[in-house]
Amino acid sequence: MSAEPPVHVPTETVVPTETVVPTETVVPTETVVPTEVLVPLRWSDMDAYGHVNNTQFLRLLEDARVAALPRWFPEGLALLERGILVVRHEIEYRAQLDYRPEPVAIDLWVTRIGGAGYDLGYVVRDPHGVGTGTVYAVAETSMALFDFATNAPRRATALERDCLAAQLGGPAPLRKRR
Repeated sequence: MSAEPPVHVPTETVVPTETVVPTETVVPTETVVPTEVLVPLRWSDMDAYGHVNNTQFLRLLEDARVAALPRWFPEGLALLERGILVVRHEIEYRAQLDYRPEPVAIDLWVTRIGGAGYDLGYVVRDPHGVGTGTVYAVAETSMALFDFATNAPRRATALERDCLAAQLGGPAPLRKRR
């Protein structure tokens, strides 16, 4: 974790496109309002240092993804049974997240749509009215549509593509790799 000050989210979170200024303030060139999911923290999320363990952030992202499915797709959680797999995660930890009874807000949106998969962007932050607006992590996940019966990737249906396109925004505001 770096010693940089935490990133603060504006009053209404926007999904950035390509522009990030050096202070880490997101400057959107187009605005897409992401789906906000409030995810509770668990006492067991803490590690020996007293903050939420880095591996638990992946569970928080998973909880947000699953909660977003019924909002994004008419078939809701049935999409999970038809087949969808995580194939990649990238996450940047921006600030320590201590356990608290209030949930974290996770903003998520689609960053890329492919023929047999898609990518999601996330910002894990304080919900409005809780804390100081700290951003704890920024992440991206690649999802693959999968046919469990044939044990092979499957193409997105037209309806799935339309549902994903309705959530399409810019890339996740990850820092450039060194």
